[in-house]
This record gives sequence, structure tokens and C-alpha cells, in this order.
Amino acid sequence: MARRMESFIFGGLVVISLLLTIQAAHTLYLMIYTWDQPDVDGRTKAPDHFAAPALSFTALLPARHEQEVIARTIDRIVHSNYPSHLLQVLVICSADDTGTIARVREKLEDLRYEGINNADLVVFDDQPVNKPHGLNCGLRRAQGDVVTIFDAEDEMHPDILRVVNTVMVGERVNIVQAGVQLMNYTTNWYSTFNVLEYFFWFKSRLHHHAKHGSIPLGGNTCFFNRKLLLHLGGWDETNLTEDAEIGLRMCAMGERIRVIYDDRYVTKEETPPTLKSFVKQRTRWNQGFMQTLAKGSWKQMPTRRQRWLACYTLAFPYAQAVFGVYTPLALLMMFVLHAPVTVALFSFLPVLLLIAHFLTAVVGLHEFTEAHGMKPSPAIAVKMAFTWIPYQLVMAYAAVRALRRQVAGQRNWEKTEHVGAHRQTVSAPTSAKTAEKAMRSG
Repeated sequence: MARRMESFIFGGLVVISLLLTIQAAHTLYLMIYTWDQPDVDGRTKAPDHFAAPALSFTALLPARHEQEVIARTIDRIVHSNYPSHLLQVLVICSADDTGTIARVREKLEDLRYEGINNADLVVFDDQPVNKPHGLNCGLRRAQGDVVTIFDAEDEMHPDILRVVNTVMVGERVNIVQAGVQLMNYTTNWYSTFNVLEYFFWFKSRLHHHAKHGSIPLGGNTCFFNRKLLLHLGGWDETNLTEDAEIGLRMCAMGERIRVIYDDRYVTKEETPPTLKSFVKQRTRWNQGFMQTLAKGSWKQMPTRRQRWLACYTLAFPYAQAVFGVYTPLALLMMFVLHAPVTVALFSFLPVLLLIAHFLTAVVGLHEFTEAHGMKPSPAIAVKMAFTWIPYQLVMAYAAVRALRRQVAGQRNWEKTEHVGAHRQTVSAPTSAKTAEKAMRSG
């Protein structure tokens, strides 16, 4: 009986090790996908020349408890390099968020004093109090041909609307996902890996998803034809990752999504300022993927490959949760069980893939910093080596936490706090209007 139990444990260890190895190898492939494509520049970069402004835009700016960062974000959007009569900005707040509302009204008054009247405040006082509900409230007030979303802390590039106008008109697409990039890679021990996740996700992996027509969109800097968005019914207000869910619904409708990642035009953001905030953010994302998987709208995609890619992506938090449970058990078995050599070799395969992921991350850091004019300290690779495994365990814990919340039926929105750390790290380009104002005041 004991021998049979031991064989069962060893067999399970081999199976789990093989599954984790396959999953890790596929993730590594997606991380470096665009570097292996001969036509990558044509499919990922922004156009070098801009078309004349033809489309009008409505920028939705949902904000909750964002009084520290919201004013600068509003200022940046309204001063973008696009005709003001073709741009509408709607800041969206819940009625109970009096601090943010007061700061927004103060900023709008300042803008109107400057003669800028294309920004307004939308306040809702019904449930649920979350981002997708706020977006739907804003959508009802939107007037532009194209609806886009920026988060309250975003540093959008002044020319991004010109980029998207050129792509949507020239390529006749209804949906564009532009690049988003975390910037403050040295703020704390986990921020480096968090920054690199965004780098590989937007620069590489999303292009694989777009090529095969199965793409979970990001939460901001995505652009939709307004009529298409209204036809779809807006965002799912019960979903914790409304961005990913609506992207897959768009794919199920047969819409082509154009992904742009150009280092010059990314929207800059910050990593969550505390580990607690980071875990809550990842928990929400993981649970949202679980919700979307269970909802099943991805099953309406026309091809098996699209459905498989969507299912694989949405089920990834379950794999992370398994990793979180498997790791301490594997460590325990190292001391308790005397596994045969073959079993030990199989169990070591996921470790080799983790090493490959780490080396890819180090190379990616140098690519990221070079693209943004930064120079990493030689010591950062050493810090990354010591924090790589702890970071994976934190990610696994967030997945386990999401699974627990999903099973318990907890659906409340755990908000990520923002402090503007990315604005301290990199000075953003100044728009022509802002520069002119500075010269007048000087």
C-alpha cells in the first residue's frame, strides 16, 4: 500500500512538472514573439507620418479617490496635439468621491479661464461603484466618433490621438490598442518585474493575440468606434476585468483589433506603490479572468484556434494557483521523499524554464531602459536574481487569493492606489500649448 501511494505521488509529480514546463515554455515563446517576426516593425510600430485629423475623439477618464493625480492627467489630455474641437474629455466620478470631484471642478474652472471648454465632469450616484459602470455612464454622454479610455494617473503621449486617427482611417479598423508602459522600475523590489511584464505583454504578446484574433484588451489607451461600442452594449459591469472581456467579445464579433506598441508613444503609468496594493490589483485581474472564462462569451469565436487561445489565457490564473500550491509541496518532498533519478530530473524541468524566464527578463530590462533613455545600475541584475522567486510566489499567492474570492462569491472592486511615481521617474514631453503657457508666465 505504501509503495502504491509512493508511485502515485511520483507520477503526479511528473505530470505536474511536465504541465508547468509546457506552460512556462509557451509563455516564454509569447514573451519573445515579436523579436522572432520578420515583419514586426510594420505590424507593431506607429506610422512615421500622420494623416490630417478626421475623426473626433471622446476620452473617458474614470477616477475614484484620485485627487492627487487627476488634475495633471486632465491637463495633459486637453493639451494633446489634436484639434480641440475634435476632442471631448469626460471625467467620471461616483457621487461619494467628494475629494476627487472637488479637485476636478477646480481644474475645469482653471481650464475654462484659459478658454478651454471641451472637458466636463460626469457624476453618477447609482450602483455598482466600479470602473465599468462609470465607463457606461460616460459612454452615454460621449459624442466623438471614437471613444478612448485613460486612467487617472496616465501620462498619455501628446500625439497619440494623431497616431490612432492615422491608423483607423488608413487601415479601416474600428479598434486600436496602443501601448501602455509602467516606468518606475527602481521604486521597490517588485517594480522591476512588474515593469517588464507590461513591456513583454504590450510589445510582444498582444501582437500574437491580435494576429490570431483573440485579444484581451488593456484597461486604457484602447480606442473604439463609438457606434460599435454602443451596438455591443458597452462594458460588463459585473466583470473585474471589463477590458479583457470586451476585447474577447469584439473578437467574437469578427472585429480586427490593431495593436500598436511604439516606445515613442506609450502611455506611461506606475507600479502599485505597496505590496498590498499590488496583490489586490493582481487578485482583481486574476478573478476577472476567471469570471470571463466562466461567462463563456469566448466560445462564440469562429475558429478553434481563437477559442483555444482565449481559454488558455483566461485559465492562466488557475495555473498560477497550482504553482502556488505545488511549490511548497515540492520543497517538502525534496526532504521527505527519496525520488528516483528520472522523477527528480522531470521535477527539475520547471526550474530550467524559470531560469530562462529570468535571463529573458534581464535582457528585456536593458531593451526597455535603452528605449526610454535610462541606464540601469549593474547591481539591478543581482537584485533581480534575489527577488525573482519571491516575485513568482507573490503572483501565485494573488492567484490563490483570487480563486478563494471567486469560490466565496466575493465580487467587490479592490481599487489600486496611485501616487504618481512614474511622473517623478521620467519627465514627459511637453505639449506646444503648455510650453507656450510656460513662456508667457515666465
